[in-house]
Amino acid sequence: MKANEEKFVVSGDVRLWTERFGDPRDPAVLLIMGTSTMGVGWPDELVKTLLDGGLRVIRFDHRDTGRSDRVDFATRPYTLTDMAADATAVLDGHGVAAAHVAGASLGGAIGQWLAVHRPERVRTLTAIMTGPMGHSAGPAFARAFAGQEPDPDDLPPPTPRFLQHLVHLATSPPATCEEHIAANLETWRVLNGDVLPFDEQAARRLVEAASDLGGDPRAAANHDLAGKVMTDDRLAPLSAITAPTLVVHGTEDPLRPLPHGEAVAAQIPNARLVAMPGMGHGFFSPLLPRRIGEIIRDHISLTEREEEPGRSARR
Repeated sequence: MKANEEKFVVSGDVRLWTERFGDPRDPAVLLIMGTSTMGVGWPDELVKTLLDGGLRVIRFDHRDTGRSDRVDFATRPYTLTDMAADATAVLDGHGVAAAHVAGASLGGAIGQWLAVHRPERVRTLTAIMTGPMGHSAGPAFARAFAGQEPDPDDLPPPTPRFLQHLVHLATSPPATCEEHIAANLETWRVLNGDVLPFDEQAARRLVEAASDLGGDPRAAANHDLAGKVMTDDRLAPLSAITAPTLVVHGTEDPLRPLPHGEAVAAQIPNARLVAMPGMGHGFFSPLLPRRIGEIIRDHISLTEREEEPGRSARR
């Protein structure tokens, strides 16, 4: 899918690769991907669905992925706050004062941060397969790996199958390029869950594209390190969010089970929750990208229709 514009923007001393689709006069949607994933993790079919709805779309490669700069995390560690600053830099680079923000997984936490701390930049928020930005998943992971029962007062840990997959990767780490591709493909297969069919060809295209761009799995893993740092700004209450918010979560998410999405929706005033039957943690199932695109599009359309009377009154 050919973009109308591709360019690098600068966030501090980091260059970020971005691409824009659609008419610059149309309302802008900023798509923020998840951990260790390039912007093309947002499938073309999803992007096209938004374009057909009269929107322009911007997606970008996070730092440490794709064509964006690599960062030496040991000497220049960064946090979710820095990744949120990257997202605002992308908006600035495309001359967008405020956008409809859709974030997936870690991108959903970044979207929450923006809606809390940069509300003037967020027209609507769609948080997909994510949890509250101020929640640390570490204790739940630790209990699960130790064979302990989940804490009933905490959000649930990943599924046993996903945890077993992580153990396998840790004990038998891939060494060659081919092994990395196979391991990443298997990760997406496990994240897809066992209900909806897995689109292996689509997942392979993303994994191979990352490899072709010289993706360094060690650099991309920096997102995990950044995401684990619980800075004070992440503890700000989600009740401060005023942007119309939609939470989309799969009923079969193996990484962040449905209660994570329910917690996000419960903490944001007037947020709506759409529980997607059978959906796991990803977009790699036939027809799913189009359906997610329709849900985002309809959320934006509903919000803009509700805003229209106020706009007319102000004219």
